[in-house]
Amino acid sequence: ASGERVVASPLARMLAKELGYDIEQIAGTGPGGRILAADVKEYSPSDAAAVAEATPAPGQATIATAAPVAGEGYTDYPLSVHAQEVAARLQQAKRNVPHYYLTVDVSMDALLATRKSLNETMPDEVYQLGVYEFLLKAASAAMKTVPSANASWMDSHVRVFDHVNLNVVVGSGDSLYTPVIDNVASKGLKAISSELKSFAAALEPVEDGEEAPSVLGGLGTFTVMNLGMYGIKSCAPIIREPQSCALAIGALENRIVPGDGEEIYKESVMMTATLSCDHRVVDGAVGAQWLAAFKSHVENPNSLLL
Repeated sequence: ASGERVVASPLARMLAKELGYDIEQIAGTGPGGRILAADVKEYSPSDAAAVAEATPAPGQATIATAAPVAGEGYTDYPLSVHAQEVAARLQQAKRNVPHYYLTVDVSMDALLATRKSLNETMPDEVYQLGVYEFLLKAASAAMKTVPSANASWMDSHVRVFDHVNLNVVVGSGDSLYTPVIDNVASKGLKAISSELKSFAAALEPVEDGEEAPSVLGGLGTFTVMNLGMYGIKSCAPIIREPQSCALAIGALENRIVPGDGEEIYKESVMMTATLSCDHRVVDGAVGAQWLAAFKSHVENPNSLLL
């Protein structure tokens, strides 16, 4: 009843907020009626009004318009509701999830050659492929190779998903969003590229202060963030609950590496990728297998075209 203390796991509370549910309306199946994450996942609102009155889902919050407040020697910048929710989720995830990190260096020479070849067959600039599309496809392919990484911790069990739905990080600050590319395995590079372009287009009015469209929201099964565009070599991302992994992609750079055959050394375009894992779901061996599969697909890009 209203006013009574609701007993729920931290993950259940986060999921309820993420999905816009009133947690007081959810029946708990845990000890003493405790609400578990699985209860939130299986909950269906009795009517649309209940959902509408609940907390807005990420990507639907209105951007704050409050002006900065100047003090003596400082300035306070008000945060939008969305930015505060993102900060709270990241803080909770970092506190609750036992993170560990794996890093690998990947040769990009073959991928860049394949990209150039494909783009030469598509003279229309609208459909020119970027490197990011290949990397997202490689992440999806790696999940097919190591499906146990495409999973969530659900308190009493681990849930492994049938499809790979990728959250991609776009924007920054008050305009930071993680839209979803659903079922990436079923999509080609061109379709992935089109969705990335649609996300960029949807973000433009948000940066001008308008309300974020629903296309910028959603919860996938895995997150990829690209900081290479800022010249960052590597990054250890915070996992977005209830996901179990997050991948950070670094900048492409020319490096001297061991050569093949008669060459002792050679110059190669390399990239550093870092995988953050939830050790409750993905142990070190599984994480290493996933990262090895990702590296293999990137260095053999023809496998992404099959």
